[in-house]
Amino acid sequence: MMIIKSNKLAQSAVLKKILKRFSSLGKKHGYEDDGLPPDVPKGHFAVYVGENRSRYIVPISFLSHPEFQCLLRRAEEEFGFTHNMGLTIPCEEVVFRSLTSMLR
Repeated sequence: MMIIKSNKLAQSAVLKKILKRFSSLGKKHGYEDDGLPPDVPKGHFAVYVGENRSRYIVPISFLSHPEFQCLLRRAEEEFGFTHNMGLTIPCEEVVFRSLTSMLR
């Protein structure tokens, strides 16, 4: 039981680090005070997916899904926490759209 709780705390810390990183990134690029571009509704964030880096707006609630967390870990492994254009998800668009349609 303690291992599960510890794992959830570690995941929570990683997610907070990701959100903090991208919130400060937005402030550097002249976005609104909350660090988001004007077209991103409250409670959502932008990600870039696929070879063409297509932009998707996804709800923050996706962060609690294990499948989405797996994508975030892959992004961290491939790109680290340094992104010039926002959070880039390393998967094909069709896979991303399929996953996110199941999470809604």
